[in-house]
Amino acid sequence: SSTMFSEAEVQSARGAWEKIFVDAEDNGTTVLVRMFTEHPDTKSYFTHFKGMDSAEEMKQSDQVRGHGKRVFTAINDMVQHLDNSEAFLGIVNPLGKKHATQLKIDPKNFRIICDIILQLMEEKFGGDCKASFEKVTNEICTHLNNVYKEAGW
Repeated sequence: SSTMFSEAEVQSARGAWEKIFVDAEDNGTTVLVRMFTEHPDTKSYFTHFKGMDSAEEMKQSDQVRGHGKRVFTAINDMVQHLDNSEAFLGIVNPLGKKHATQLKIDPKNFRIICDIILQLMEEKFGGDCKASFEKVTNEICTHLNNVYKEAGW
């Protein structure tokens, strides 16, 4: 099956991702807390996060931590299948469908979350790490947007 990434791109993207995925829960939580703090409207999708105003409170929340870990686990599944478009889309498509139809999440939020992940990669591991992963986030967002279009968003 066709691939979106060269072998070299797959290897460097996986290397970059591994660094941040080692601490999936903490880093996933940091990404979400940053999103909720910098883009407070995103909190409205999570009824149980709505009342939380301080970043400290959010960081301690089991629900924020749980969702942060889920986000990172989903991306990790995608990263494992960068060399197989069919398998990659087999993860992206149902995820996009669920967020579009059941959860009704605005797709612009996927770009926001991906940009925050890239920002965190750069802060922790430098510009090369971020650069290695940028194409992955673009593919994820592009395919999620396609799913949304098909769902009539």
